[in-house]
Formats: sequence, structure tokens, C-alpha cells
Amino acid sequence: MKKQQQLYKGSLNTIIMKLLEQQGKMYGYEITQKVKEITQGEMNITEGALYPALHKMEADGFLDVEMDRVDGRIRKYYKLTESGVKETISRMEELENFIRNMQTIVNPNLKLDY
Repeated sequence: MKKQQQLYKGSLNTIIMKLLEQQGKMYGYEITQKVKEITQGEMNITEGALYPALHKMEADGFLDVEMDRVDGRIRKYYKLTESGVKETISRMEELENFIRNMQTIVNPNLKLDY
């Protein structure tokens, strides 16, 4: 399981951006729970990995932050900026190419229709 987490780590920003593209806006804990739900518990994003990634993407201009009061507490919601949407599309293309190339290496006889 630990080695698998290393593979995920390199894709963390792409995962976050894809979720935000699909969901519109999300808060940090919601992102961690959605990933856990989608992967049926196979992938857990820690706060120690998530928040630095969110802050870096915000600093890079890929995310906007909205503050909302929920149950008396301030909650930060993250959403993609216009450049974040473009970056997500680019990262998804890169990821699809990477997956296709890995499939070709791992199973050269498998014909993929992409």
C-alpha cells in the first residue's frame, strides 16, 4: 500500500484539479473524503499532503478561494480559475498519454482504443 501511495503522490494536483472540475467547488476535507469514496478506501489523501498542494495551486493562479460560514465556522472552498481549467485539461491529456504508454509497456499485446 505504501508504494502505491508514492505513485498517487505525483498525481495529487491532477486528482484535486479533476475533482474540482467535476464538482465546481469543494473544501479540503470534502476532497479527501471524495477521493476515499471514489477509490473505495484504496487512496487516502492526508491533510499534510492536501493543504500544501492546494496552497501551491492557489499561488500558481489555478485556484480561487471562497470563504463561507458553516455552523459558526469559516470554511474555505476551492474552485478552479480559468487558467486552472486549462491546466486541468492539459494535465488530463498528459495523464491519459502516460497511462496509455504504461499499458503498452506492461501489456504490449493489449490493443487500446483511445
